[in-house]
Amino acid sequence: MQRPKPGRRAAAERPGKEPRAGRRRSAKVDGDARQLILDAAEKLFAAQGFDATATAAIAGAAGVPKGLVFYYFPTKDSILSALMHERVPVPPIDDIDTVVAPGDPAASLVALDAALNLRDHHSSVLRVIMWREADTHPDVRRQLRRLRDQLLDVTARVLQASASAPVRPGTLSACAAAWVSAMFAIASTDRLHALDGVPIPSADDILDVAQVVAAGMTQLG
Repeated sequence: MQRPKPGRRAAAERPGKEPRAGRRRSAKVDGDARQLILDAAEKLFAAQGFDATATAAIAGAAGVPKGLVFYYFPTKDSILSALMHERVPVPPIDDIDTVVAPGDPAASLVALDAALNLRDHHSSVLRVIMWREADTHPDVRRQLRRLRDQLLDVTARVLQASASAPVRPGTLSACAAAWVSAMFAIASTDRLHALDGVPIPSADDILDVAQVVAAGMTQLG
């Protein structure tokens, strides 16, 4: 039998060394890696901020090699951009007739809130990251403006369609802005609740806000 040459022992026999096959990533990790990276980045960005989160920390939290992070996302900014584009809810209202109660703007706003589901949307991208990073990241600001513009548009259309008489465009814009601002504030209340015990708004609280907006629209005409 031929003896192995000195210094040429098989890798599996070397103390402290694993065979190469033992270090290969599983097919499942490879297939899920992109979502694992985004999940980890979302949690870390929400907890400690974008600037304080190292790419290596994202890789560690995702359970993937750092090189795989760069394979999917060439820069840390591109991870943030992907979160903005993929995990900020887009208003799903294609047909406002599904939420409009003719002659009852307040009920229509409540139905719109339920359909948009911003309050129950648990993505920390919407509740935390978007607001924290908007000051320093242009792509975040663009996504925030896009979401706000979409919400303003659909809210104004719902108010007009549910009003019992025509409403001036300026009044519609002002009332839509008041409602959207309130919904943004309410959507982030669960984080304040977790941090400081701020009460989470109830269905009656949402209705009260809707009634104030509806009354203002009727008064201003």
